[in-house]
Amino acid sequence: MAQAFENPLLGNEVIAEINNGSCLTVQFNKDNKEVLKVVHEILANGFLKVTQYGFKENGEAFKNIEIYHKQLSVLPYASSAGSVAIRPTKEGIIKHKALSAMEDQTNMQLNQIKEQIELLARQAQEIKKRKELSLMIYEAKITFKPQIGQIYHVYEKTDGSHVLSLVAPSEWGGGSGPFAGFVATVKLLADHTWIEV
Repeated sequence: MAQAFENPLLGNEVIAEINNGSCLTVQFNKDNKEVLKVVHEILANGFLKVTQYGFKENGEAFKNIEIYHKQLSVLPYASSAGSVAIRPTKEGIIKHKALSAMEDQTNMQLNQIKEQIELLARQAQEIKKRKELSLMIYEAKITFKPQIGQIYHVYEKTDGSHVLSLVAPSEWGGGSGPFAGFVATVKLLADHTWIEV
């Protein structure tokens, strides 16, 4: 399609033609003579190839080709009937399968590591809690020798200190007996740490 074009340096007529879904030609004429022809073509790999045909001021013909490496095609397939057919190669299929398998495998391993980290974090919290409880009990008043595997009860006195007792809160008649409050029911483990039961 030809249209008037007012640029005295470039020409006075422009013709644009869509060759197919991936090629556009723009031609600049001056006094019905071709001055410059620019062909824009999207290559199969999605890059843009711009080819310029023209004449220098001295009349010498020139051809300039530029490739723009930014991928213009975002679709993995041709999007119109006139587009360049893009077919997967054997190499592309092999790479795609390998990348999919690699991604699945690494994601599975990362999830396993994440689960292990979460388990270790929970175990660390439990050990920290056992340590804090054990420190509190060993700082408490103990009037007997605790036996491994036996159940005991920790109470808080009015002065803020703690007492380890054989008597459960229910045996005091539902309260904390002569103490300010009940803290926890605990069990002595073989490593001499205490856990709340």
